[in-house]
Amino acid sequence: MAEQQETVQEFEYRAEMKQLLHLIVHALYTHRDIFLRELISNASDALNKVRFRQLTDTNIASPDAALKVEITADAEQNTLTIADTGIGMTREDLTDRLGTVASSGTRAFLEEMKQTDKPIDAEMIGQFGVGFYAVFMVVDRVTVETRHADLDAQSYRWQSEGEGSYTIEEIDRAERGTTITLHLKEDAEEFSKEARIRQIIQKYSNFVDFPIYLAGTQVNTVKALWRKPKGDIGDEELGEFYKFIAHDYQPPLGHLHLSIEGVISFKALLFVPAQAPPGMFREEFERHLHLYVAGVFIQDDCKELLPEYLRFVRGVVDSEDLPLNISREVTQSSPVMAKMRSVLTGKVLGMLEEWATDEPSTYTTFFQQFGQLFKTGLSSDFGNRDRLIDLLRFDSTKTEAGALTSLKDYVARMPEQQEAIYYLLAEHRDSAARNPNLEYFKKHDLEVLLLTDPVDVFIAPSLTEYDEKPFKSIEQADLDLASDDEEPQEDALAETDAEQLLIRFKTTLGDRVEDVIASKRLVDSAATLVVGQGGMDAQMERMMKMMNQDFTGGRKILEVNTHHPLLKNLARLQSEGKDDLLDEAILQLYEGTLLLDGNLPTPADFVQRMTDLMVKATG
Repeated sequence: MAEQQETVQEFEYRAEMKQLLHLIVHALYTHRDIFLRELISNASDALNKVRFRQLTDTNIASPDAALKVEITADAEQNTLTIADTGIGMTREDLTDRLGTVASSGTRAFLEEMKQTDKPIDAEMIGQFGVGFYAVFMVVDRVTVETRHADLDAQSYRWQSEGEGSYTIEEIDRAERGTTITLHLKEDAEEFSKEARIRQIIQKYSNFVDFPIYLAGTQVNTVKALWRKPKGDIGDEELGEFYKFIAHDYQPPLGHLHLSIEGVISFKALLFVPAQAPPGMFREEFERHLHLYVAGVFIQDDCKELLPEYLRFVRGVVDSEDLPLNISREVTQSSPVMAKMRSVLTGKVLGMLEEWATDEPSTYTTFFQQFGQLFKTGLSSDFGNRDRLIDLLRFDSTKTEAGALTSLKDYVARMPEQQEAIYYLLAEHRDSAARNPNLEYFKKHDLEVLLLTDPVDVFIAPSLTEYDEKPFKSIEQADLDLASDDEEPQEDALAETDAEQLLIRFKTTLGDRVEDVIASKRLVDSAATLVVGQGGMDAQMERMMKMMNQDFTGGRKILEVNTHHPLLKNLARLQSEGKDDLLDEAILQLYEGTLLLDGNLPTPADFVQRMTDLMVKATG
């Protein structure tokens, strides 16, 4: 191969890239053979892309080249070569894909490695978009020679030893595609043996839908797995196919194998991961839901096949009814695509309903991993709203930490006289348990749903009714709570004293509050803030302030416990004319409720007033 006379250019890896390579070279020590699966996966992607391009454009380099992967193992030279006739890479591809961090996934991977105590496993790297770098577990040096499919494309050689830099130079190469040569480490010489390579291909890549040749002999069986009858696919084959297509390192939680015939016809093999992938809520999150038409790859990230709240589903959908030259724009408006989306959504929800009924532990695992995203379907998929509500799970005052309850089970546990489903928005279970507004419900053994996911703030307004029972936030002022008739009257302030004290509260607090009233919900606490008509729960206000620093919440109603010793003491201060001390105590009590709500604007004033009151109390 004759080289053009151009200076070899050397480039430095970025800092996070060096971190990643150091981790791969020095810390990844299990499943090293994964590197070959990742390289074959990349080759398959490149072949898919050129096959799709050939549907509409034959004016490309090497138009008659067979679509295949060729692998050569050289035990004498201790090398392994993987060549494909795919789309090839441009200079920009080499720098973007091989020379820099592969999106934010790499950073997520590094962060996870820092935080986890589990063994560092090579299988993890594929799911973070950094699969190519697995080669550095087994090589001293890697060489990539490539030519893009464009007729006027230049050919390049990219080389690196996995340390601090890589080089790029122009070369002469007529054939379209990419050839990767691995110069293996001494302790990786097993990967220069044909028998070992054949074993790895048959284990990980037998289902790749392009022929893979080793020493001139095809190793894999080229048949789309999703086109096989269900009974012909074993669990191990399913698991390895899932790992290949999803770039995951652990088996899926479950799968769905479909063969739909009728008004529309398609086949699908869908998987639910066992663990939420990194960046699931990011806009650029890749779905790994592949679209094929009559067995021909079309898209690897088809957003139109499932709604947003099911974006975690991985797999393949193969349509018989879409045109082969379908574009991304056409899929967005295609009635066939819309019908497929409807059927797939219904089938996935059906699988989840089966888990919820027959495999509750599996469903609990699913909801703990994907519940936050799944709940968002309530505000977008109105056609499946009733099914979604039945599939929701919540923390509750009647469940142990980590356990979840359905609305159906909540309603079944409701006392006969309870007319509403009660809930509380909170940051987490512990903060909810300390909320004064729970006291009445604890005392009367009334169950309260604890909505602690960040997304619950946006979901709560759409939870209006279930089984003809309205949803009620326990932070609302207009709850119909029964008075404690058994409470001895002598424990409460006299009616006249209570009325005078409430007037004093209103005068002192002024427009800080909407109103001050005697509370029916407080048992042990002296005061709490509740929401008036059209107001926002405390958690909702906190979320709004995080989104907009200029946001100011509305005024709330202060409820005071006229049975509490503090309120009796304040009534005594009022009768004794100690107005200054009374006003300080009222402000302190009010700001204490703001502190519990997470909305105290001036903590320094609160602490100073507390100190002043303590000085007076101890003086």
